[in-house]
Amino acid sequence: MPGTEVRTWRLASGSAEPSPSALWFPNGASAHPKMAWRQLLLACCLSAAVLLTTLQEGAGASVGTQQEAGQDVREDVEQKIFMQESDASNFLKRRGKRSPKSQDEVNAENRQKLRANELRREYYEEQRNEFENFVEEQNDEQEERSREAIEQWRQWHYDGLHPSYLYNRHHI
Repeated sequence: MPGTEVRTWRLASGSAEPSPSALWFPNGASAHPKMAWRQLLLACCLSAAVLLTTLQEGAGASVGTQQEAGQDVREDVEQKIFMQESDASNFLKRRGKRSPKSQDEVNAENRQKLRANELRREYYEEQRNEFENFVEEQNDEQEERSREAIEQWRQWHYDGLHPSYLYNRHHI
């Protein structure tokens, strides 16, 4: 056909199958086969990088709206927790050290005091019970040791002829 250019492939190895370099370099341009694979790998990496950057920009845009919504929520919470400086100073001016407390404040303090007293009373009661149990055990052990010692003394001194001293007592 007139006006059409015919491309010829020259094979470096002389085989019937074209090598990768022959596919990449038409019209007899010669290149090393490793070079062609490097170029192919470079093209893949570049396309992957372009794809990742476009995806990241899209994700950043979608996250940005969520971050803005989160900031709005945080500002609402801060407004509920914190008050303006002028409001705070007015509150502190209204309630001085010598001004009387409201009934709610008095009730809250009384509840705290009653709870603290109850906890203290329970703690000391528990400590007293533990100490009483300890003393009772010590007394029981001491009585047992003394009873055993007395029994051993009686058995050692018993002659078998007369009853023991405790049973031979004259009651007045």
